[in-house]
Amino acid sequence: MPKKEREKENESGSLIAQNRKARHDYQILETIECGIALRGTEVKSCRMRSVAMQDSFAKVERNQIFVYNMNISPYSHGNIFNHTPIRPRALLLHKKEILRIAQRVQEKGLALIPLKMYLTRGKIKVELGIARGKAYEDKRETLRKRQEDLELRREYKVR
Repeated sequence: MPKKEREKENESGSLIAQNRKARHDYQILETIECGIALRGTEVKSCRMRSVAMQDSFAKVERNQIFVYNMNISPYSHGNIFNHTPIRPRALLLHKKEILRIAQRVQEKGLALIPLKMYLTRGKIKVELGIARGKAYEDKRETLRKRQEDLELRREYKVR
């Protein structure tokens, strides 16, 4: 791959995994980009895009933020020293950012949800969202709005 193409790919950041259900189940109030502490075979598995984030969430513990239930499949070419697929993984942020997030999350009804994982300049990053859970009626309303927008776009396309 020529150098210029590689630079463009790194600038845009290639998507590894996305938690699509999070935008349906939660109202995202704020997003934060943070690094993630991974082991060797976990990095290789992430580059192969074998990550599942469906039920993952994050918690602040002892002035650190950990992601739980994020499934990074074992590396296919690994040996007996392969990693465990589901384990708590530390997110890398400055201490001031962690304290600000901890204060924000202590509000009633707010949660930390990993939204997507992507590569930026060779580093694996996680986009973390501060979110409020949606009620069942809100979810239905969102679906209804999306359906109406889709119908409008189709109508304009036909004309």
